[in-house]
Amino acid sequence: MTTSDPYSANTGGPANPAREKLVTLRLALLRLHKTLLDMERREYERVHGKVNTGELFRLVIDHEQFAWLHNISEFVVRLDESLAGEVPVSPDDTRSTIMLARKMFAPSESGDGFQKRYFDAIQRDPAVVIEHAELARLFANEPADLPAS
Repeated sequence: MTTSDPYSANTGGPANPAREKLVTLRLALLRLHKTLLDMERREYERVHGKVNTGELFRLVIDHEQFAWLHNISEFVVRLDESLAGEVPVSPDDTRSTIMLARKMFAPSESGDGFQKRYFDAIQRDPAVVIEHAELARLFANEPADLPAS
């Protein structure tokens, strides 16, 4: 017996464009997270020396330098829960999730802690700029706010 991948755009059921958008967002956030993790690892290793995969895992969990990346991990976990849920993803779910992501990933020198760190990362690493541009393209394809009810 095979089961469908709950994190795939195609779960074997009828097409669901709202769900497909969340899958696209999830994949973009995973790529961005990896790029930011690689950037922080290079910076950490520049100061402290090389680390192996196990040490990196411990650092990602416990070290202050990597703590700001937990916001992305938590966002992806929430996406995973929506995608794996039994209730189909609705267009309203997708709109509200993309609105939250748009706010969270708005780099700003004067924003919250995450937005400041994200702004700094964009200034430091061209690979982050590329991933941010992909996220911005995804956001540009969605309405800026929810319609009034």
